[in-house]
Formats: sequence, C-alpha cells, structure tokens
Amino acid sequence: MGSERNALSWLDDRERERRAAGLRRELRPRTPATGLIDLASNDYLGLVRHPEVIDGAIASTRRWGAGSTGSRLVTGSTTEHAMLENELADFVGAEAGLVFATGYAANLGAVTALAGRGCLVVSDAGSHASLVDACRLSRARVVVAPHGDVGFIETTLRERTEERALVITDSVFSADGDLAPLREMHRIGREHGAILVVDEAHGIGVRGLGGRGLVHELGLAGEPDIVITATLSKSLASQGGVVLAHSKVVAHLIDSARSFIFDTGLAPGAVGAARAALGVLQREPQRAQAVLDRAADLARIAGVGAPESAVVSVILGDPQRAFDAATACRENGLSVGCFRPPSVPEGTSRLRLTARATLTAHELSTIETVLTEVLAPAAT
Repeated sequence: MGSERNALSWLDDRERERRAAGLRRELRPRTPATGLIDLASNDYLGLVRHPEVIDGAIASTRRWGAGSTGSRLVTGSTTEHAMLENELADFVGAEAGLVFATGYAANLGAVTALAGRGCLVVSDAGSHASLVDACRLSRARVVVAPHGDVGFIETTLRERTEERALVITDSVFSADGDLAPLREMHRIGREHGAILVVDEAHGIGVRGLGGRGLVHELGLAGEPDIVITATLSKSLASQGGVVLAHSKVVAHLIDSARSFIFDTGLAPGAVGAARAALGVLQREPQRAQAVLDRAADLARIAGVGAPESAVVSVILGDPQRAFDAATACRENGLSVGCFRPPSVPEGTSRLRLTARATLTAHELSTIETVLTEVLAPAAT
C-alpha cells in the first residue's frame, strides 16, 4: 500500500507554481453594499439595480416560475423568450434571434454548428476564450490570425482548400477595449465566401446609434453573411446569451447547436430583466454615449490613451505589480479589474477599468485621488 500514488499531488505543484508567478486567484464574494466604487464589473449602462430591470425580473419570475424547467426544445421556451429574441433582433437590425443560457454557450453553439469538418475557421488572436473553446470543439481546421491582421486573414482565405469558411472576432476586445476592423473583415469574407461571426458582448449598449453595436455603427446590420453573438450580462444587466442572424442561420442552430439543444433554457427572471433593460436603453439612448464619456474621463485620470469602448486598460507588466495595485485600489474604496496571464499575454498584466454611464462627478473625483496615488508607485 505504501507504493500508492496520490492522484492529487500534481495540484499542489501547480498551486506552488502559480503562487510563485503571482497568478493565484481567489473568489471574493460580494455583499449587497460593499461601499466600493465599481470600476470592475460590466454593468456598463448602470442598469443592474435599476428599478425597472429588477421589476422585470420579478414579474417574469412570478409569471413563469423560478426556472425554465427544461431545454428550449422541450419546456424551456416561453412566449417571453420569443419576445426577447424578436426585440433584440429588431434592435440590432438582424432578421432573427436565438437566446441561449449564457453568452459562452451562444458562442459555442454558433461556431460549432456553422463550422465542422471540411471548414476553415480563422480566428483573431484576441478573440474571447469562449470563441477559442468553440474553435477547439468545431472539428474544423483552425488558423489563429495575428490581432487585427486583415492581410493575414485574406491570404489564409484565398489559399484554403476547404469549401466553407468562418472568420471569427470580437467587435470590442475585452482586455484592451480596441475595435476590430469589421468592415474590412466583412469585405474580405464576402469575396472569399466566408461567414463573419462577431461577438458583440462589449459592443452592444456602448457602440453604435443608441448602443446598437459596432456592426450596426459600420452599416453592416442585416447582412446575411454576418452572425452576431452577444451576452445579456453586460449592458443588459441580466444573464444569458443570444445569436442574432439571418433566419436560415437561426433555424440551423435550433437543429444543430448542441449548447442550445442540450442546455436548460434561460431562466424567466433573466429574460424579463433583459427585456426591461433593453426597454430602458431604447428610451434613454444617451446612456451609450455616457459610457464612452466616462471612459474618456477614466483614461485621462489613468494617463492612458483615449478609449474606443467602455474598457480602459492600464498595463503594468508584472502580474504581482498589477495584483498589488488592484489590492491598493480596493483598500482605498475602488473595485478594479486585475487581468493577468492567461487572460492577457505575458508581460501585459494590467488594471482593467470599466466605465459606467452612471458614474457621478463625486465618484470621479474620488477615483482620480485614489488612482493618482496608486499608479504613481506602481509605475516605477
């Protein structure tokens, strides 16, 4: 018996390695009232505690119950799911929509169902982890394009031997907040018969007319060879994901997307909250511009370049330095994001500040005082 091996001993080795590299992570459960100014969440429009959004969640829960009771193809689809799908499609200018349980599941479903053997997938190096995992599961030949390199994408598509192809990208990249060259990517994709899949998780609610997203802003809304994926957990202050596309694409996903077919449907409360949040945004479209204005304020305070989205990235390099700076912010009343590898490349650990439309002048004054103090030693 003494020769038995401990099956979990390798986990101790991994933990020591992570601690030595400054990459150990811990959960920090929130309390209802933290007293912190929030620069870490993705509540871009400041709607997560909006009375109408909360009432929407409560009303749907009372009407339908706490859970959806099954997969969308069995008992998990309600008339409210269908209304949300139609409202989101109308909002971004797409023909149809399909709601998933999470944004992650929406990306997995869209890519795996549209790719498969005999397909080439070209994915931007900055694409979200859910798109990376979707590529791995797609059974297609996957080529990772250097970030924003349209020429590389064009060459790869031109030289392919596969009959079908997908080009995959975020519209707004989650770590740096920069924008994808969607117009050029779409032009190249169309020339070579490729579908463009665009994750608008950080675009909807922030970019475009009244927050309709970057695809809409660039005049590409409704193009049949563009598939939009998005989450309901950021600007729409709820939970869940959606694919917005041509009706043929949506019909295909209903038949083929495993993360749709085999997953429990989105809970009714989340559906009601998302519908209410979308209603607030449509009634108050100025919230989208307010996000960008507050992001510009944060960038000025942090001494970084003008942002193109709600994301303001302050690169500090060393993971421990970034962690220490985030901790210091928290101790002084600010909750900020701390991105370290593998979330970002080696040597680019950072504070990730996310703007919120409802940040007040008083909060901005406090933010300036704290960040000025924290970043001065952190940058040395």
